[in-house]
Amino acid sequence: MRDGFADRAEAGRRLAEALGGRLVAPPVVLALPRGGVPVAFEVATALDAPLEVFVARKVGAPGHPERGIGAVAEGGAQVADAAALRALRLSADDFEQLAAAERDELARRVRRYRGDRPLPELAGRDVLLVDDGLATGVTAEAALRALRGRRPGRLVLAAPAGAPPTAARLRSVADEVVCVIEPAGFLAVGQWYERFDQTTDAEVVDLLGRSAARTGPGGSPTGRDQAT
Repeated sequence: MRDGFADRAEAGRRLAEALGGRLVAPPVVLALPRGGVPVAFEVATALDAPLEVFVARKVGAPGHPERGIGAVAEGGAQVADAAALRALRLSADDFEQLAAAERDELARRVRRYRGDRPLPELAGRDVLLVDDGLATGVTAEAALRALRGRRPGRLVLAAPAGAPPTAARLRSVADEVVCVIEPAGFLAVGQWYERFDQTTDAEVVDLLGRSAARTGPGGSPTGRDQAT
């Protein structure tokens, strides 16, 4: 599958190469858990940048949770797919009830992955948001809108694979969207990976710990100054 990737680790290394000289200052790398974390770990390592998670959750259709009709993100940001709600005859109140359950899971994941650790200061910083792929893009969009409220200097979304219409739409939300591939016939993120096992909470915590050991106190890369 040379149009795709062996696994998330290889995808992350190739994504780091694609980012190349696009980033003037070392960014803060934020991963969308869970699948975005192994990708972002490789990117942060290659860029010698700090890594943290930024949690967002897809809101699924009733009875079909895999069908995203919106998303919620840290800080209260949310995105609803108006066309999907009309097609399913769901009201705004219906969506709020579905979103409330995802906010509970979002809060659990923030506690699991970060505990009492705050997000790094993002104001004025280059921020790189990483996921393992962009299908509908609703989760990434909610995260981008939430991150805008933290006043980053530049906000870049990066993923190994993206559906072309989704990448195009998100370019109006992020300052830049970088994908290694934007193939026609994009149906699901997993089709572009040979191995696409579910990432576990334990793996997320392990990768964050390994990255923290590399960057040192305060999230600044060891052995070099971190631009602010």
